[in-house]
Amino acid sequence: MYDILNTRCFSSVENIERGWSTDKKYKVTDTNGISFLLRISSIDRFDNRKALFEMQKQVASLDIPMCLPIEFGICTDGVYILQSWINGEDLESVLPSLPVADQYLLGKKSGEILRKIHSIPAPETQDEWAKHFNCKTDKIIERYNGCGIRFNGDMYIFDYISKNRHLLENRSQCFQHGDYHSGNMMLDKGELVLIDFDRYDFGDPWEEFNRIVFSAELSAHFATGQLRGYFGGEPPKCFFELLTFYISCNTLSSIPWAIPFGQHDVDIMIKQTQIVLSWFNNMQNPIPTWYLGEHFT
Repeated sequence: MYDILNTRCFSSVENIERGWSTDKKYKVTDTNGISFLLRISSIDRFDNRKALFEMQKQVASLDIPMCLPIEFGICTDGVYILQSWINGEDLESVLPSLPVADQYLLGKKSGEILRKIHSIPAPETQDEWAKHFNCKTDKIIERYNGCGIRFNGDMYIFDYISKNRHLLENRSQCFQHGDYHSGNMMLDKGELVLIDFDRYDFGDPWEEFNRIVFSAELSAHFATGQLRGYFGGEPPKCFFELLTFYISCNTLSSIPWAIPFGQHDVDIMIKQTQIVLSWFNNMQNPIPTWYLGEHFT
């Protein structure tokens, strides 16, 4: 890291511990008082990090409010990406305390931003979506069944997945942020700013909403606004049916994902499974109870 610090003439370096990434993260400030986010990954992730940097540049060219990519390169500790620093507050920290009208408008804005992000097409070499996601679903079920932990009501999840795989047919694909929810957004002077494209991918644009559960737990108004902002009004029924499918898969995968992080995180994910089941009436109603529809505009 010191070769970057010396080259860029940074006057201060602050370690950042937050987040799930294995990257080393720092807030660095240059002699002009301008701060940046410095992320360092192991050198074996060179191709992945380079691809991430190039995709961030492509997204930024759409005038998306985000942590902007500035520089990519190799250093003594691995491969680094230098990004702009966002001077704001974590949205998930402040969202519940905002007036519900503001929560809705911020959600609406996040949906409009996401629709713009999804204008970036997927490579033509992408596998057909139904084939790809059916294979992924099989692996999710296998990992859940093999992890040794079950949650109450998982049979409703399995049943919904089994009966609705046909919904994956003939879906278009695009660029995905990969982890789109309030936890990866910041509020800077009242404006929404996106961070952490680390899990970017390509796939069905509607799959991107599989993380909306985190936002909906904080604010039904924000989550409702996100859907209405994305669709420019009421989402079609077929969207909610696919949303339920993707959230079902994500709910199963959350349990084996949490196990390496310890019992506390497993307990959080188990609790969330019960919230999801209640939202969708044990997966019998694809429109979640948190969706406020046209009752709040």
